[in-house]
Amino acid sequence: KFSFCPVCGGPADQRVPDGEHEPRSVCTLCGFVHYQNPKMVVGCVVEHDRKILLCRRSIEPCYGLWTLPAGYMELGESAAEGAVRETQEEAHAQVEPVSLFAHLDIPLIGQSYVIFRAKFAHGVQYSPGPESLECALIEMDEIPFDKIAFSTISVALKLYIQDYKAGRFRVHSGVIDKRPGASPSDPQGFVLRDYLSS
Repeated sequence: KFSFCPVCGGPADQRVPDGEHEPRSVCTLCGFVHYQNPKMVVGCVVEHDRKILLCRRSIEPCYGLWTLPAGYMELGESAAEGAVRETQEEAHAQVEPVSLFAHLDIPLIGQSYVIFRAKFAHGVQYSPGPESLECALIEMDEIPFDKIAFSTISVALKLYIQDYKAGRFRVHSGVIDKRPGASPSDPQGFVLRDYLSS
């Protein structure tokens, strides 16, 4: 919630603007309405010889835990471009998207994840970027699910392994309901609902 208008600096008030149904921060001087929208997180599942590229985080939240290379999408790029950029930044890996894999929403924290299947573009090369302590290709059956940083990543990895073993990749969609107060890495701190696949 904004206390002051980002346009004129006037005091902002929480109210429902005419014709809308949600409370917004509205400037009491110039009438500017500040809309807060979910953040888009994009990333890649990079698989090679039954192994998946994971990064161990060097930053909070979830310092020291494993994740897929992923991060916030930037203005001016597509979701696929952002996923490729994040993989380059976090794992120094050049990859090519193969297909959309999962779209997972987390309404409680205002995030929407778009995960792509990807492959190495120019040989199997990777090394930790500034936000990673280390990077590794980890056998699917050896992924440390008790040390995965985020519920979305845990769900995406389990769906990927399930599809891989079934011999058919699908596109997945669902909503992750976080339990209020649960840590990002709590394996019991969420439920997956409204799940769809095709």
